[in-house]
Amino acid sequence: MRARAYRGGGEALRGEMTAFLALIFILLISFAGSLLESASIQSAKNYRRADVNRALESVFAEYQRELLEEYDLFALEGSYESGSWGEEKVTGRLAFYGAGSMEHDITRLEILTDRGGSPFLVQVEDWVRHRYGLDKLEGLLGNAQIWGGQEQAAEDYRKKEQAGEDHLASLLEEQEQQLPEEENPLDHVEGLRKSPLLSLVMPRDRQVSDKQTDLSGQPSRRSLVSGYGSFDDVAEQGEASRLALGVYLLDHFSCAVPEGDGSGEEAVGPLAYELEYILAGKASDRENLEAAVQKILLIRLAANFAYIQTDSVRKAEASAMAGTLCALLAVPAVIQAVTQAILFAWSFGESIVDIRALLGGRKVPLVKDSESWQLTLSSLLKLGDGEEWNEGKDTTGGMAYRDYIQMLLFLTGTGEAAMRSLDLIEMDLRTEKGLDWFRADHCITKLELDSRCSLRRGISYRFSTYFGYN
Repeated sequence: MRARAYRGGGEALRGEMTAFLALIFILLISFAGSLLESASIQSAKNYRRADVNRALESVFAEYQRELLEEYDLFALEGSYESGSWGEEKVTGRLAFYGAGSMEHDITRLEILTDRGGSPFLVQVEDWVRHRYGLDKLEGLLGNAQIWGGQEQAAEDYRKKEQAGEDHLASLLEEQEQQLPEEENPLDHVEGLRKSPLLSLVMPRDRQVSDKQTDLSGQPSRRSLVSGYGSFDDVAEQGEASRLALGVYLLDHFSCAVPEGDGSGEEAVGPLAYELEYILAGKASDRENLEAAVQKILLIRLAANFAYIQTDSVRKAEASAMAGTLCALLAVPAVIQAVTQAILFAWSFGESIVDIRALLGGRKVPLVKDSESWQLTLSSLLKLGDGEEWNEGKDTTGGMAYRDYIQMLLFLTGTGEAAMRSLDLIEMDLRTEKGLDWFRADHCITKLELDSRCSLRRGISYRFSTYFGYN
């Protein structure tokens, strides 16, 4: 009985072990099956993600070719040469590249004109660093410090000149006297100031361009298609430094004085003076050139007046002429005020000659000295006469017209300059390249997709994909 019980107990024990192992085996099979199923699902997800990645990269490989060739800018033209904006045009291209079995929604989108042209400015910064390296910008830092002070110097000059005019007028009113008209440089210069500036400074062998265009439909003035969503988490956001923007603009756009001797063929395009348009934003070349020259004139006035105040010889000449004009007014305060007025007038005449030199392809130093000063006081009275034409000197080591334009670009806000640059890009591609459908606010630079797909047996998958020109 014990043996049977023992045997019976042993059989029971062996039966329990067999059931346990069977359960373990079932669990292992289930676990292995789960792993295989999970791997299969994950593999299917990876295939779907790869399909969308490949399709999105292929879509962005259809960048606008002329925009890249002419202006070194990458962008996907979202209307696909139709001129009609629609996001479905972009998502529809995904199907062509193998991602058509899924549903796609654009969750974030960036266009070249967004945020005052910020995407354009980012690409400008990248282009300058790639083309010239950081040394190019670092080499301009010293110039930038000098340029930065010119705006304030010009503003200070304006205030000093107005204060001087008001003071002289008040003194003459107190004395109930007027200065003589003959041999009076103040009256002569006042007449010059009222004349069209370009008639005083444009070289006689050159004509001002008569090109003009309609600006009402340009990116800087019309209602734009805009992107949405921020890309701070996936791409650098920001804008080009003013130095980088100036380097790019000088490399890609024309101005009134080509590099070299100032001669050369007029630039093609709706406007010939493109850099001047970026500075002024006017509809005609004449208006833009006059506005740019006015800005250069103010910079030259401030610099020339600052120098002549240190030149004892020229100050003595001005004082002697003031004494002659005030022969009937033996009032020291009046003579001193007239002396300052003559120095202001003399600085204006010198600045006119400076601009003639610049427009003629010659160089003018930012800060004058006795050797580089060009206009005598006696010549000031003849300035602007029909037979007079002092074309100015070419100073070794001075600044050319394009250098002054670069300075003005540095002093211009990057957002304003960016949108006017996009105006020119759009005008050029539409008129000169025949791309009538091109619009800057149809140019996509970054995009994020939200994709949804069905894997199998009711399992769905949702994921995001990003691509941008960086």
